[in-house]
Amino acid sequence: MYATSKKNKNLALFDFDGTLCKKDSFTGFIFYALSKRHIVKQGIKILPWIQAYYLNAYPAHAMRSKLFRAMFSNANVLELEQIAQEYAANLISQLNPPLLKQLKQHQALGDEVVLVSASVDVYLKHVCELLNIDLICTQTEQVNNTYTGQYTTPDCSSEQKKLRILEKYSLDHYSVTYAYGNSIEDNEMLALADHAYMVGVDNSLPEIINCKKLA
Repeated sequence: MYATSKKNKNLALFDFDGTLCKKDSFTGFIFYALSKRHIVKQGIKILPWIQAYYLNAYPAHAMRSKLFRAMFSNANVLELEQIAQEYAANLISQLNPPLLKQLKQHQALGDEVVLVSASVDVYLKHVCELLNIDLICTQTEQVNNTYTGQYTTPDCSSEQKKLRILEKYSLDHYSVTYAYGNSIEDNEMLALADHAYMVGVDNSLPEIINCKKLA
């Protein structure tokens, strides 16, 4: 018997910002965690890139890494950890009700549920602890209890989402794969799924198959 097979459960992949969470949680974290003075001071340093981003002349994945480096270089890990836990708890109360209901339904059926996000682990790890789900996201670097402002993984968007998912999960071990997203950065993830849902495009959430009843 193939002991590691999970054919009796589904795999559910959820994007976060704009999908499970209605807002841009990364920008929200910056304003939650940092003083306005710090944000303005650091923001001025990267203003040309911010302007280029809003003119669609600078890509989102590059903007996120530049923003993280500008805002969180030399941040104390222990201090930010406490703030991140509070922010995560705050986010849980703001999740998209239909998507959260879908996630809970997956859990009730015993499915493997994974948050797959380009946002950073600093606060997303706490969100996933509260939801009791797995996490694939952009990982940040710490040295001597200080954030360096660097990533230890590529920005987890587009092709990286696909690569990170396939690195961690064998899709053929699952009965059905579901994926939920809201932007072009989710296209590669959605293409992996048997049932894909794009916020703002698809009218109804996919019906979840109870594969245990089919076994």
